[in-house]
Amino acid sequence: MTLDRFGTSARVAGFVLGLAALFAAALGVGAAVGSSAPVAAAPGHDDAHRSGGADQGTDKPAAAAVSLPGGLTVAQDGYALRLAAPTAPAGSGVPVSFTVTGPDGAPVTGFDVQHEKRLHLIAVRRDQTGFQHVHPTLAADGTWSTALDLRPGTWRLFADFKATGGQPLTLGADLAVAGDFAPEPPAAPSRTATVDGYTVTLTGDVVAGRDARLALSVSKDGRPVTDLDPYLGSYGHLVALRDGDLAYLHVHPDGEPGDGRTTAGPEVVFHAAVPSDGRFRLHLDFQHRGVVRTASFVVTAAGAAMPPAHEATTGGSDGHGH
Repeated sequence: MTLDRFGTSARVAGFVLGLAALFAAALGVGAAVGSSAPVAAAPGHDDAHRSGGADQGTDKPAAAAVSLPGGLTVAQDGYALRLAAPTAPAGSGVPVSFTVTGPDGAPVTGFDVQHEKRLHLIAVRRDQTGFQHVHPTLAADGTWSTALDLRPGTWRLFADFKATGGQPLTLGADLAVAGDFAPEPPAAPSRTATVDGYTVTLTGDVVAGRDARLALSVSKDGRPVTDLDPYLGSYGHLVALRDGDLAYLHVHPDGEPGDGRTTAGPEVVFHAAVPSDGRFRLHLDFQHRGVVRTASFVVTAAGAAMPPAHEATTGGSDGHGH
C-alpha cells in the first residue's frame, strides 16, 4: 500500500511538471507572436494616426501598436460621436444633429480650426453614392446641426475634427434612412469625371503601404482651368473611402494658395497613403467662380511588393506609410 501511494504521487508530480512545461512553451510561442511588427495604416486627418512608445520605467517591451484608418469607430481616445437620432426620413434638406463628447462624457464645445473649419462632416450612403461634404454649425451647448439630402438606405457620417487640447480624429456613425432601399451596383474603375461641364482627369496610382502622388487636372469645354478658387485652404479637397468598410482617408494637398509655387490649376496635386489593396472611391471638391463641385473616381490599389529577404530581416523598411 505504501509503495502504491508513493508511485501514485510520483505519477501525479510528473503530470504537474508536464503541464508546467507545456504552459512555458505556450508562453514562448505567445511572446514570439506578440513581437511581430505593428500593422501599418494610412493616416486620417493630419496626424490622427499615432503609435505608442515603450513603457516608461520598466524593462518590458511595449505592446505592438495597431493603428486603424479613420472613421471605422464611433469612439476613440475618450471622444465619441453621438447622433441625436439613429434614423432619419428621406428627402432634401433633412435636419441632422449630433454631439462629440469628450473624456469627461460631456459635449465638447472647443474645437480647433482645420482647413478653415472647426469640423468637417462627410456623409455617404454605404453603397458609396450620395457623397456630401458639409460644415455644420455649433451651438453653445455643443450640438452640431446641418441639413443633408438623403435617399433610403444606411448612410455613414464621418465627423473630422480636432478638439482643443486633443489630437485630430475622424469618427464615424451609421444613420438609417427610412424608405425602399435599392442599392447601386459597384461603379467601374474610372479616372475621368464630368460634372456641370467640367472634366477632371486623375493621374497617379495608389499602392498599399506607400505614399502616392495623385494629380487631378480640371478643364472646362476643352480648355484648362487656371483660375480655381481657394477652397478650405487649398485648390481642392480630396477624401478617399475604401470599398467594404468605408475606411476614411483624408488626403493632403501639395502646397497652398499664396505660397509662391502652387498654381490655381489646372492641376491639383495630393499625396495619399492607403493601408491595403482593394478599391477606393476618391471624391474631389473644387471651387470655380464661387461654386463648389464634386468629382468622383474609382481606383484600385495594388498590394505593395515584398522587400527582398535580406532587407526584410535587416530592417530595410520602417513600415511608416506617410
